[in-house]
Amino acid sequence: MSKFSSVFEAFLEEQKKSAAGQRLEMLKKDLTGTKKLLEVVAWPALRTLDGVQLEHEFVSSSGVRIYIDAYYEPLRLALECDGYAAHGENLTRDRFSFERMRIRSAALQGYRYFPFSYDELDKKPEMCQRALFELLGRYESPLDSALRTLPVYEREVLRLGWSRNGRPFAEVRECLLIGDDGARSLLRKLVQKELIQPIGSGVQRYHSYKLTDMADNYLL
Repeated sequence: MSKFSSVFEAFLEEQKKSAAGQRLEMLKKDLTGTKKLLEVVAWPALRTLDGVQLEHEFVSSSGVRIYIDAYYEPLRLALECDGYAAHGENLTRDRFSFERMRIRSAALQGYRYFPFSYDELDKKPEMCQRALFELLGRYESPLDSALRTLPVYEREVLRLGWSRNGRPFAEVRECLLIGDDGARSLLRKLVQKELIQPIGSGVQRYHSYKLTDMADNYLL
């Protein structure tokens, strides 16, 4: 098994743990195309799967549940892999109309729809990679590019601190919509990396933090 295959299998299992209902059923189907999409395009460009969700669900204005193969949350990027047999040879008129509605619904909700064919991924991987690199270059600021080397929640904490213009911050749980244990674990990791430091003299618990000079390597 290749290194990426091991990464993908572990990633898929984590995705299943947080899924339910129809999304979980989608994750149990054959995801060969999605794996190819991540391996050829997303992984080389992002260097991480943090911030990626498989079979991301959203609801159209008409109430239809729609699923995106791989959704990159920081840029609201909808990555898709379309096989010719499923989307070409056997495409009915109704299915063709549904696909058009699906793309419109994604646009209306602010997704950046970015599809690839399986043949492109298989035969022209460098071209596909260049396309995503170009997109990232257009929509990411230098700050985004530097922060992308950190896990997604860690970089969002640095964004929070940066937005305070040097003032202390403490709203990690509320901003990231995570629980107390998750917020404390996240803050401990950033303290260990010397990217934030606690304010105050508490031994067991601190109530506010500030960015360190080392965080400037990511923010400036």
